[in-house]
Amino acid sequence: MKLTTLSTCFCLLLLGLLSSCRSAAPAYDYRTLARAGIALGIDIDQDDNHKLYVEAAKWLGVPYRNGGNSKRGIDCSGLTCAIYNKVYRHKLERTSDGQLKHDCRKISKRQLQEGDLVFFHGKRSRRTANHVGVYLKDNKFIHASSSRGVIVSDLDETYWKRYWLAGGRAK
Repeated sequence: MKLTTLSTCFCLLLLGLLSSCRSAAPAYDYRTLARAGIALGIDIDQDDNHKLYVEAAKWLGVPYRNGGNSKRGIDCSGLTCAIYNKVYRHKLERTSDGQLKHDCRKISKRQLQEGDLVFFHGKRSRRTANHVGVYLKDNKFIHASSSRGVIVSDLDETYWKRYWLAGGRAK
């Protein structure tokens, strides 16, 4: 009787251990996420790409430098290259027009998802991308402004509406 009871208890314990699933909460640094959200002016949700927001926040305030690709100075396509390399381990063309033509498939503004690229044309040509940024969420994108350095802007601002060219999802 003792052996049967002991065997039954052991089997139940073993069955319980084998059938239980273990789930652990992801290891996020919530302080860093909170700082990134505040700096970017965005509420970061649990399902968002946390690595994107933390990396984007690190670039805020970096001065604009034509052809630049470091924290000492960066231009718009250099910023998208740096963010994509760090967050997605994906190498992009170095120019905004190259990124649009070679690295992305075009998407509409309403199809934008976090991490997509946003392209704008210049005053001279409506077909050539001369400015690019990374879409975050809630109509906000990060980019390198020639007058203000790396900033977050809203796609609904008059200037960006006027010069909108396309959204791009990396291939």
